[in-house]
Amino acid sequence: MEKLLQKYYQKLDRIQQNKVRSLLEDIDWSNRFIGIKGARGAGKTTLLFQYIKVKQLNPNQTLYVSLDDLYFTENNLYSLTEQFVNEGGKQLLVDEVHRYPNWSSELKNIYDDFPDLQVVFTGSSLIHIEKARGDLSRRAVIYELHGMSYREYLSFSGFLNFDKVTLEDIINNHVEISRSIIKKIKPLAHFKDYLTYGNYPYFLESKNAYQQKLIETILIALSTDLPPSYNISYASIEKIKQLLYILAESVPFKPNIAKLSERIGVSRNSLLDFLRYLEELRIIKRLYADTKGIGILQKPEKIYLHHPNIAYALAYRDADIGSIRESFFINQVSVHHPIEYSPTGDFRVGKNIFEIGGQSKTKKQIQGEKYAYIVSDNIEIGHKNKIPLWLFGFLY
Repeated sequence: MEKLLQKYYQKLDRIQQNKVRSLLEDIDWSNRFIGIKGARGAGKTTLLFQYIKVKQLNPNQTLYVSLDDLYFTENNLYSLTEQFVNEGGKQLLVDEVHRYPNWSSELKNIYDDFPDLQVVFTGSSLIHIEKARGDLSRRAVIYELHGMSYREYLSFSGFLNFDKVTLEDIINNHVEISRSIIKKIKPLAHFKDYLTYGNYPYFLESKNAYQQKLIETILIALSTDLPPSYNISYASIEKIKQLLYILAESVPFKPNIAKLSERIGVSRNSLLDFLRYLEELRIIKRLYADTKGIGILQKPEKIYLHHPNIAYALAYRDADIGSIRESFFINQVSVHHPIEYSPTGDFRVGKNIFEIGGQSKTKKQIQGEKYAYIVSDNIEIGHKNKIPLWLFGFLY
């Protein structure tokens, strides 16, 4: 345990608390059993340590462990927890739970057997709490750490901190909100940088190496995180990489499942599974005409890359600007709102239709729709039903 404590203190000393994700304040830390899931690289580990520092927990009563540590090849989490509690431990922070066999059952037993201990755990976006053994769904409160919003990117880049806005705020008051922001910063001056390298906090380490690191992160997620979750073979991983290459060159992709499965050399059902895996890893986003009652074998209407950063990293030619705009809109809005494919505009969010485009985008495609809006790139301020694209980056 001493070596684990040494690693914990070393990491704690390296963590800065001047830049924190908004999820840190959104989480109700009074809960005794909290799960945080998210894509690899989103910043889950940093969030755990910032919880200790920002909330001023007693480091001597808190223990951080990562379950991919070699310690757990010969030791189990339950025994470690028992020793920690007997020595006065109050908060146990457990990282990378998806790398540990039977993690859900063991965490359930820890929760039940140590009623005075708070447990906070993190795992891949792949983990399904509702399907986990030990019935964690009734015990754990689960949050997802998404990639950084444009608002968070501006804060982390050393510009001003801005308040979040709601979708209703944007629809009803976008002119006033835009004007208040523009008084303090020129949002379009930094927007392209965000679309290129702003989704994950490791852009702070090196902007030049960001895209290469993003590619490496995606490949590690495919080869390391995916197999234990779905018990798939190395050959299937190679097929998924082939699929991702095709999608990266073609998005927004209106899939012909029969042709695509034939091209890759897998069955229709396997292809649909592969698409689901890529979405759960937060690499792509599937768009359906109706989000209610989506079946596992249902074909999506369109497929997008999860965030524009991925398009810039994976595309072997210039990324399509139309796809970039739509990908950004989906990524920011879908954090709090289901998005559906619309045969008139590009997207439906509740009763609202959104058509995405450039500065000169017209209302032709959404003519006759009552709750329809043009979302335009390259404008600072909108007018009536025309809204700046960048403003949707302030939703979280």
